[in-house]
Amino acid sequence: MKGDPEERALEVGRYIARSGATVRAAAGVFGVSKSTIWKDQARLRRQNPSLWREVQKVVQKNKSERHLRGGEATRCKYLRQARSRPPNRPESWPRDLAQGPPQQYNKGK
Repeated sequence: MKGDPEERALEVGRYIARSGATVRAAAGVFGVSKSTIWKDQARLRRQNPSLWREVQKVVQKNKSERHLRGGEATRCKYLRQARSRPPNRPESWPRDLAQGPPQQYNKGK
């Protein structure tokens, strides 16, 4: 939805307030960049201050939770990787780090 910026600002504001969506999610739904969503918030502040306040509550809540979301995403990433590894590995996998580097790297010693 490119269209009229003033109209888009209202639509984006209503969407974020109603759904609790993040700026990134709203940008994806409306087919615009995150920068455009932020610019729309500035327009919304002039157009409809009460809706802007509602949106700001959602945005601030999302902002305060983002470190939790990032940590959860990282945890899920490593769980997916662990599940995709082959279950039957040689006993030397992973190599015991106490042994030091493989012999091919110890030529001069």
